[in-house]
Amino acid sequence: MSHVSSARWFGSGHSTLSDPAAAGAEAATAALHGRDPAVVFVFCSIGYQVPELFTALREQVGADTVIVGCTTSGQLADGRVSRNGVAVTAWGGAGFSVRTHVARSVTGRLREAGAEAASCLAGFEAEHRVLLMIADGITGSQHEVVRGAFSVAGAAVPLVGGAAGDELTYVRTYQFLGGRDGVEIMSDAVIGLAIGSDRPLGIGIAHGWQKEGDALVVTSSREGRVLELDGEPALDVFLRRMGVDESALDDPAGFRELAFHHPLGLSRRSGEDIRVIHDGDRADRSLICLADVPQGALTWLMTSTHDTLLDSAADAPGQALEALGGEPALGVLVFDCAGRWIKLGEAGVQQENVEMAKRLDGVPYGGFYSTGEIGRVRGALGMHHFTLVTLALA
Repeated sequence: MSHVSSARWFGSGHSTLSDPAAAGAEAATAALHGRDPAVVFVFCSIGYQVPELFTALREQVGADTVIVGCTTSGQLADGRVSRNGVAVTAWGGAGFSVRTHVARSVTGRLREAGAEAASCLAGFEAEHRVLLMIADGITGSQHEVVRGAFSVAGAAVPLVGGAAGDELTYVRTYQFLGGRDGVEIMSDAVIGLAIGSDRPLGIGIAHGWQKEGDALVVTSSREGRVLELDGEPALDVFLRRMGVDESALDDPAGFRELAFHHPLGLSRRSGEDIRVIHDGDRADRSLICLADVPQGALTWLMTSTHDTLLDSAADAPGQALEALGGEPALGVLVFDCAGRWIKLGEAGVQQENVEMAKRLDGVPYGGFYSTGEIGRVRGALGMHHFTLVTLALA
């Protein structure tokens, strides 16, 4: 599925109407304003994943328009944020091109699925390119999707995207792909979008977390399970660093709350990648994370404050705008972490939105709260948590 479309534009719309058809119509109309889009992103809460959501949108787009999106754990557009609602973000005009490919039944073959989704890049020629990916948020080991995509995209093509959500219930998420003639609603899929432009594309990545204490070496690990830190059982090291004893594990919810506020940060050239500690295993004394923690990696326990998290809401879009090389921004697509919503709270998320809008200074934006963020400008990695990833278009 591909599209090359007169004047360039970027629009966003948002609705919290309870009826999916009415909400889709309101958000789509606000985003499109009668314009023919190259691509339309639809992000919605889990109760809206029905064909009727797309009816009005499909009536407003061109024959070659790509419609893509997913269910979320929150959405943002048009300067508004919601848990329950629909956000529509679109762009079009001269110089844009979009091509897609979907990998299905991805559980158990995530690296292969990432490579398959990235095959949309084959023969895709554009002066500026990025591979955008939308993945199922509950398949686990999402880093494998990114590794598979990188094996196809290589170092020359940046990666952005996020994992679908279901309002943090972790039961089932949905991904959307189609066009004017129909939109498929699916699960257990990875969607790849090759996005091309004759003007710059910029990516920003920021999280607002800071190192706490001395560095640790991951001396033994297996995928997302950290077995040893500095040669000691990882769980023992964590409990000691937190100043708590074994009894902290007697309350699983309490332990997860403690770990949630002290994730691991993996050393990268551009800063630290965040890994959420999901649980501790008493049997093998390991820490269980939601993505890979490579053996031999240098890591820290991380901490954050309300202010540092809010600062990153300006940093990520700021980086993306600066990457445009001085060209004015058309709009910004946002992938924000649902964990940040929990950390900031309802009022904090509204503040985050204010900080983002202030930094963008009138540039339209839209996106969703994800269960894992994809962002890679350099290096072979690109899976993040607790992070804000932005894509700016000139």
